[in-house]
Amino acid sequence: VQLQASGGGLVQAGGSLRLACAASGNFKDYAMGWWRQVPGKARELVAAISWTGGSTYYPDSVKGRFTGSRDNAKNMVFLQMNYLKPEDTAVYFCAADAPWRGSAWPAVTEDEYEYWGRGTLVTVSS
Repeated sequence: VQLQASGGGLVQAGGSLRLACAASGNFKDYAMGWWRQVPGKARELVAAISWTGGSTYYPDSVKGRFTGSRDNAKNMVFLQMNYLKPEDTAVYFCAADAPWRGSAWPAVTEDEYEYWGRGTLVTVSS
């Protein structure tokens, strides 16, 4: 599966952005995740979205502010980000989980994701 994220940009603190990720291949066969990375730091999961989109997982750092969703008919996955903070500034990536995982849920480690798209930069100004 090939992935391409878009929708990043510059936003003021407290604002919102919606990221989108277009996928090719058998998209519905993959649980999806949104990750972010600040230069010099480890990649961080911000949302995991199940195969149907019926289940989601968020770390405490974004819970209540970020919402992941997907549209399997359109091969798209989304990340709605509200009440953005300067510390949300990062490059955001969408990723598809590894086939060997089977039905285990949620996928929360980098090793559980096999396909990664190019990132999109989100900058939140204070």
